[in-house]
Amino acid sequence: QVQLVESGGGLVQAGGSLRLSCVASGRTFSRYGMGWFRQTSGKEREFVAAISRSGDNTYYADSVKGRFTISRDNVKNTVSLQMNSLKPEDTAVYYCAATTRVVVSTTPGLYDYWGQGTQVTVSS
Repeated sequence: QVQLVESGGGLVQAGGSLRLSCVASGRTFSRYGMGWFRQTSGKEREFVAAISRSGDNTYYADSVKGRFTISRDNVKNTVSLQMNSLKPEDTAVYYCAATTRVVVSTTPGLYDYWGQGTQVTVSS
């Protein structure tokens, strides 16, 4: 089992940047594919980005491609999401998630562990 703790959320003006981090407990972090999702009130959880166990492969939602970058450090047990050129529509609670599946997915239901979420608010 793994526990995930996100940090780095906050309030930023449109066009600004934020960096989210997620720290995982345990010694087997490199066995998990990792993903970032986001959710706003009344909407389903939405895929943002994912990264393979080794970090060699990354995947992005079309809405964030070219603006967000996901990365991981398997020594420090962390996965990060660098968010640039933020837009008001990026406002959401952002969640870090881990999957035991070999191939990372864009589907929230295929992730096994979730963090508590961190709020990102982008003002116009």
